[in-house]
Amino acid sequence: MPALPSSLLEPVWVQFDALLSERPEFDPTHPLGCHRRQIPNRVVFEHVVAALVHGSGYERVATSSCSDRTIRRRLRLWAEAGVGEQLHELALDAYDRMIGLDLTDVSADGAITKAPCGGERAGRSPVDRGKGGMKRSTGVDGYGIPLGITGATANRHDSPLLRDTFEACSAQLRRHWPERVTVHLDRGYDNNRTRDLLDELGFDAEIARKGVPAPIQIGKRWVVKRTNSWMNGFGKIRRCTDRAAQIIDFYLYLAATIVTVRQLIQRARTLYRWHTRPTTRRLK
Repeated sequence: MPALPSSLLEPVWVQFDALLSERPEFDPTHPLGCHRRQIPNRVVFEHVVAALVHGSGYERVATSSCSDRTIRRRLRLWAEAGVGEQLHELALDAYDRMIGLDLTDVSADGAITKAPCGGERAGRSPVDRGKGGMKRSTGVDGYGIPLGITGATANRHDSPLLRDTFEACSAQLRRHWPERVTVHLDRGYDNNRTRDLLDELGFDAEIARKGVPAPIQIGKRWVVKRTNSWMNGFGKIRRCTDRAAQIIDFYLYLAATIVTVRQLIQRARTLYRWHTRPTTRRLK
């Protein structure tokens, strides 16, 4: 069974392939010019998606057509080239042109997941008895489309990560903020540091107050909770076993891209017609 339905995997792969540099069939640096053929990017990409969705180790997702070492080498090259961030920007641009981003109401929140193997993004988790954990801060639009993601250790507070979350948004998006933007935050951001940052950015703030039960003042920030749930549906995000920050960021942006494209297809299904258009909300 494929890790993702073809109606979702194919558009992501087409954009991903367009960002990759061409690779010769044989390694030109080989002294005899007779090196083995290089594994196609499509084959490696499918193995990377399988690792992201299932959260399995590379030895488990490796097959006779693609070894775990090939997955690691190609993944490192893609992460160093920033392909994940570029892919997410393309997905956001396509969503904005076809559906439209709701930037008048944005929200942000942090989520803590497991990081049992340590690494650059692992720290003592305050919600898991001090075990290794990773935190990601996600900013979303009014519907829950991820705009920017920042990774950190689990023992970091949400409030200091808010600036990095907004700076992680694409440069094109930061230049086209509406005149009036309202940021919806939970009570963890109820401090002067957050309010000074929002005043600096020119955003209005709707922050939950400390001491008031959350269901009474949930407001419009529930969408970021839903997005965090979508992101936690990926095994590699839910239990990160990679140690390098670049690899972790690549997986975060790849997961955000898949979330964005999935919502784009589901919302465009009733507005547009194309020959591979799914007939139901459940992508096949």
